[in-house]
Amino acid sequence: MRPLPLAACLALAAVLSVAVVTPQPPPPPADKPAEAAPAPAAAAPAPATPAVLVGNAQAGRTLAYTCQGCHGVEGYKNAYPSFHVPRIGGQSAEYLTQALTEYKKGNRKHPTMQAQAQSFSDQDIADLSAYLSSVK
Repeated sequence: MRPLPLAACLALAAVLSVAVVTPQPPPPPADKPAEAAPAPAAAAPAPATPAVLVGNAQAGRTLAYTCQGCHGVEGYKNAYPSFHVPRIGGQSAEYLTQALTEYKKGNRKHPTMQAQAQSFSDQDIADLSAYLSSVK
């Protein structure tokens, strides 16, 4: 296993992840009595299908840098167990998204790919898929 590309990928993912903070309303002034909160509106029904993320190929290009260490080398094979490492450039975005999601969830078994995929958010996976599907 080559620790440098994995460490670089994890560091890059940490730098690129952005925490989304939802602003909270300010508390009522202490000298004013608290008013009763209005009754919450009926909750909107959950969407039937999850929202499809749109990938940003430029962001995916940055994330894909470490992928080239294995997937960009012509004829590269793992030392153990010995198998061919597939080229991923030009694959369909749908396939790449599904594969990375399955590695992230543990449905596909490959320790290096599972570690890589678990470091990516769903948006990162969409970005990577958008970029890699455009590479010929």
